[in-house]
Amino acid sequence: MVPTAQSQPSRLVALVRRLVALPNETEWVEFKENNVKPDEIGEYISALSNGAALNGQTHGYLVWGIRDSDHAVVGTSFNPATAKASGNEDFLAWIIRLLFPQVHIAFHPFEMDGQRLVLLEVAATHTAPVRFKDFEYIRVGSYKKKLRDYPDHQRRLWRVFDQTSFEDNVAASSVSAQEVVDLIDYSSYHRLLNRPHAEQLSQILNNLASDDIIRESDTEGWDVTNFGAMLFARDIANFPPLSRKALRIVQFRGDNRINTVRETDGVHGYATGFQGAVQYLNDMLPANEIIGQALRNDGRMFPELAIRELLANALIHQDFTQTGNGPMVEVFDSRVEITSPGRPLVDPSRFIDAPPQSRNEKIASMMRRAKICEERGSGWDKVAFEVELKQLPAPLILLPGTSTRVILYGPKPFSEMDKEERLRAVYLHACLRYVEGKTLTNSSLKERFASDSVSVPTISNLIRDAVNAGLVAAVDPTTGRRYMRYQPAWVLDDTAAL
Repeated sequence: MVPTAQSQPSRLVALVRRLVALPNETEWVEFKENNVKPDEIGEYISALSNGAALNGQTHGYLVWGIRDSDHAVVGTSFNPATAKASGNEDFLAWIIRLLFPQVHIAFHPFEMDGQRLVLLEVAATHTAPVRFKDFEYIRVGSYKKKLRDYPDHQRRLWRVFDQTSFEDNVAASSVSAQEVVDLIDYSSYHRLLNRPHAEQLSQILNNLASDDIIRESDTEGWDVTNFGAMLFARDIANFPPLSRKALRIVQFRGDNRINTVRETDGVHGYATGFQGAVQYLNDMLPANEIIGQALRNDGRMFPELAIRELLANALIHQDFTQTGNGPMVEVFDSRVEITSPGRPLVDPSRFIDAPPQSRNEKIASMMRRAKICEERGSGWDKVAFEVELKQLPAPLILLPGTSTRVILYGPKPFSEMDKEERLRAVYLHACLRYVEGKTLTNSSLKERFASDSVSVPTISNLIRDAVNAGLVAAVDPTTGRRYMRYQPAWVLDDTAAL
């Protein structure tokens, strides 16, 4: 594992020297000698995380072994590794369990001036005030108070959350120049963006800073942004607050989740590791079966371009503010499920035509610059086109809980599709034709299913069912049935609104 800023004794000593040089305790710094009451530590974590956010700091700090009155280095006997909470529960596990939302915390024992110290780093919260047990806490001057008793602090804290994006927050702070190149895969950054490969360390740093992958720290060294770490990390595990956002790929035997064949967590940042993830998935996917003339015999059950687009969408548009989960791909014998945290900002029924809205515009822009995803608005067009080209069932979009799941199905004959699957295919076909400047007709739909067993009356009945379900509508209801053309039903609503 690459040594991170969090594990460097020299950095810890330099950091504590800066903290003890402060004239007094602040809303994001606290000094203790040997106070190790578990509940009080939990309350301080809440207060310091909230206080750091309120004061524009990346972290709050609690230091054991510093005398509060004069900031003298006196040492401590506190050992977080052996500390226990109530019921003899592991101290760290107990603390983490009672914090919500969870924030990254790290205890660092080290020596300074011949004395043993312990530094607790607490990441600033980014989405909501951190609560310990039943209450949120805040520092008011050098005192720890319940946040609910200070409504002005509460209002200001929520304004901070509204004004700060995940991408702009810091994943690792005050790292050295050498640590930057140990943590960030600058070679893939230059390659993916077609930038000349920089040889000098100073040029590498300037290039990374020009795209906000790193920025100069307010204290010393460099800060690595969440944006930079999520896209170009050599190993996401080196950024503990982000490690749960690594892509997970799970393969199952059969079509249920009973028998797991293999499970892999991504290592690299999304941009650095994207092509490798796609190749890994393609190698895992089963070969297709030939069903009449429905499929071209290219050895792949699922079109690679569709897999690429759906995977890119899951990575780019996820809700990074959700904790404890990340994007996941599940591979079954006859389908692929791609799940990402967060519900879409666009109505799923309008994925093909609606202008995209992204929670993470900087990440989306960089992925486009790296040619990992398509230009704005064209991704789902590509998915629909590839699905129809292969005559696959239309993808299914589900919204379980606070997540988005897209299911891509393998080949299935028209005769084995149920009514819902057939109607979904009709609707997707109408949407694709519409964005191509065309309309759905009996003949275009029959060609989409590409099966001699699908009769003209069956196609007509299917279109009628789609009309009755409010999925498609006739362009001109007065046209003779034989020449009737159809479009997505929402086209009429959009036109009426003009």
